[in-house]
Parts: sequence; C-alpha cells; structure tokens
Amino acid sequence: MTQTLVTADHVLTGFAPDGTPEILPDAALLIEGETVAAIGPAAALRRAHPGAQEIGGRGRVVIPGLVNAHHHVGLTPFQMGARDQPLELWFPERLAMRDVDPRLDTLYSAFEMVASGVTCVQHLHSRAPGDVPAVLERAGAIVGAYEELGMRASYSFALRDQNRMIYAADEAFVASLPAPLRAPTAAYLGAFALPLADQVAVFHELRRRWDGSGLIAIQIAPSNLHWLSDAALESAARMAEATGAPMHLHLLETPYQREYARRRTGGSALAFIDRFGLLGPQTTIGHGVWMTPDDHALMAERGACLCHNCSSNLRLKSGTLDLNAVLAAGIPVALGIDEAGINDDRDMLQEMRLVLTLHRPAGHDAPAPSAAEVLRMATEGGARTTPFAGRIGRLAPGMLADLVVLDWPRLTWPWQDPGLPLVEVLVRRARAGAVETVMVGGAVIYREGRFARVDRAAVLERIAADLGRPDSADEADRRRLAADLLGPTRAFYRGWL
Repeated sequence: MTQTLVTADHVLTGFAPDGTPEILPDAALLIEGETVAAIGPAAALRRAHPGAQEIGGRGRVVIPGLVNAHHHVGLTPFQMGARDQPLELWFPERLAMRDVDPRLDTLYSAFEMVASGVTCVQHLHSRAPGDVPAVLERAGAIVGAYEELGMRASYSFALRDQNRMIYAADEAFVASLPAPLRAPTAAYLGAFALPLADQVAVFHELRRRWDGSGLIAIQIAPSNLHWLSDAALESAARMAEATGAPMHLHLLETPYQREYARRRTGGSALAFIDRFGLLGPQTTIGHGVWMTPDDHALMAERGACLCHNCSSNLRLKSGTLDLNAVLAAGIPVALGIDEAGINDDRDMLQEMRLVLTLHRPAGHDAPAPSAAEVLRMATEGGARTTPFAGRIGRLAPGMLADLVVLDWPRLTWPWQDPGLPLVEVLVRRARAGAVETVMVGGAVIYREGRFARVDRAAVLERIAADLGRPDSADEADRRRLAADLLGPTRAFYRGWL
C-alpha cells in the first residue's frame, strides 16, 4: 500500500470537547491508502517509514479539509443574469439565468471551493426539469463532475411538491396573472412538477447507483416548509427511517417564511416539522435566521444542527442570524456558502472571516464567536451534517485523509506577530493563494494552483465559449418572463409584514 508522509511545522488535528484547538508542532501524518494511519512527531515517523513519499515540510501548516455544508449551483446566479433580490423576488428573477452544461457548471464552483481548502461539499440540487430519466441524467452529470475532480460530495435532489413561485399554490398564482402571462408561467412551473412519488424514487435510485462510493453519498433534502405538503413531509420522514440517511432542510430563511408558517400551522415552522419526526441529530436546518428562543431550545433538545449561510443571508436581504444565541443554546453549527459568497465566489476562507467579523455585537462583554469556533464550524461542524460524519472533519488515525496544506510564509507575508494564536491568524488572514495542497482520501487533487485530474483552463474556456453566444429563444422568453413576474410576485407579499 502506498504510504505518504505529510509534514508540517504545525498540524491542527481538530478541537477538544471544550473547543480548544488541538495543534501538534513539528508533526506529520502517515497516510496509507485513503486514511490516516498515524500522527506524531515528524522525525519519528520519517525514521519509521523511510520509503514514504513526503509532501509539506517546513513553513507549512496542515488542517482538516473544510466542508461547504450548503451549496446549490456552479456559476453564480449573478453571473448568469439574476440580480441579488430579496429572496421571494429572487425566485422569478432567477428565470433570467442562462442555460449551462451541468458538468461544466459543477466544475466551475468546485474549482473555487477546492482552491480555498474545501474537500467536501453538500450539494443541494433544488431545481431539475423533466421526468425521472432527465432528473437522473442531470444528477449523474453533477455527481460525475465531483468524482472527476476527486472532491467529496453529499448530493441530494430536493423534495418539492407545491408553491413553486410564491408561498401559495401554483394554480392560484397563474390564475392571478394577466392573461398573456398565464400560459408561459404555467408551462415553466409545469416543467418542474415531478410527482412526489417520482421524487422519492429518484432518491432511492441515486442511493443504489452510488452505494459504496468512496467520494459520493446521497442524502435527503426536503426543500422548505412552503414547498412541501404534509404528504411530502411524511415521505421525507419515511425515507429517513428506511435508510438512515441524514437530512438537510431549508427553514425560516426570511420573515415571509416565518409568516407563512404562522398562517399554515398557527405557530412555529420548527415545531411543525417536529410533529413529523423530522427534527433530530440527523437533521440540519439551513439558514434558520428567524428562529425564536423556543426554536433554539427545541433544536438543542433534539440534537439537530444548523447550517449558517452568512453571505447568502446578507445578499438576499434575509436578515442576520443571531449566531451567538444559537451557540449559547448549544446547537452544533456548520457553514455554507449557498449560491455564492460575499465576493460572488465560493471561498470558504473568506466565508469564515465574514462570520467571525459580522457576529461581533457592540459592548465590551457582548458574546462573539472565536476564531476557533468558526474554524470548527467549517470542519467538524460541517462534517457532522453529511453522510461522512465521523470519517471527515478531523485528522486522526482511521479517519479519511481529507486535508489542506497551507503555505504559512505566504499566508503571513510580509509579517505577522508570532505571539498571536495560530488559529486566529489563519481565520483572519488566510486567502486561497496560501492553499498549497489539497488531499481527499489520501490523493492530491490540487497543488500549487493546478488541479491533478481536470484542466481548469480548458473548462473555463469551454464555459466562455458556450455562454458567449446570443440567448436561445427559450432563454430570451424566460428573461422576458422574469421581468414580467417581478411585479405580481411583489404584489402577492404586500401586507405580509
């Protein structure tokens, strides 16, 4: 079996139960196959394994691979023609997005993630037109792109069986429109109206196809309360019970979603899904911006996780999560970049820095997350939300060798006071340019700006060529429809808040 030694001035293996970073100086990891076989002093492991290939070295810091625990598409909606809007208005705005090959699209954002140290992504596929074969074909192209790159991915095709444009029935929305808009809107929404039973069948077929895959796992993603009938919520509970697959559910992202839940359930969206058995240690709530203290207590009692999507919440005017209250409640937290980060990219190092900075309220003694807490969210916290929980997110013997080697002189150039804690410097100053090597399952997939398995320049050239053409007839029609639907969508929510 091939042996590799990854050596560094410091190896961050993970975090103690109290959150203290566990850092080994002058250390090395022995990697055999896909897993970490041993961790210890670099000199001792070199002597014990003289034939092992060595990477890293002096001036290097090793950390567990980062996890982007909430992701949807490749090229950003803004790149593809959809301006940032309040979330509910963003749904019709997104009709203006161009068509792009799903393999190329997936590779585009995967390049950005890996280059910033992300080794595993939670890909929540929320929209796929057509019948079961068409959905499976698109899913295969997306999953295949991650496999091609060598990146680990948890994939889900999101359940959604109602209210595809506004928080009311599709038929009611179509009927409310001016006559010229009814047929094209009904046709567009109808393309995404795969029956619930077929959506469940897609989940089981995807699990069958990727059963035993080292890189790919399939999980459940009921999309959001307003998009799910009671029958869909019951189906999600049965899927989880039958398979043990973890679940990722958008919830309470905006105040309009809070109001929808009140109108539908008379109370809390979180308490309502709990009635279906959907809230537990295998459940991750995406966003959760508008949860109440009672919701936090229920989350903590059930052992559920929260995925904080900081950039998305800001860009789409969804609100600012009270992260400090979530942490005080003892809720495990992951980080997700969602559709795009604050810089319209998928840079997890930048996302960590934004989280660290945004949640620092006024007052000398006001609580605020530490750099260690934020890095833990992006490693152990994210890993916990995936089907790979317990095998990634830390560096320990027996765990998968998903790791990042940072060039510390490059990260700190031209100067950094050496007295500050390593993790604080990392979270505050790390840029993608300091990521020297990324390993997934013991294999180097990225080193010194180059991807080992895929020609990034060729992929980007292909995307530029494909999108440099004029709009197709269908794209032009959708662009006009997007503009026409903004007004009626805005009118629907008038008076909600």
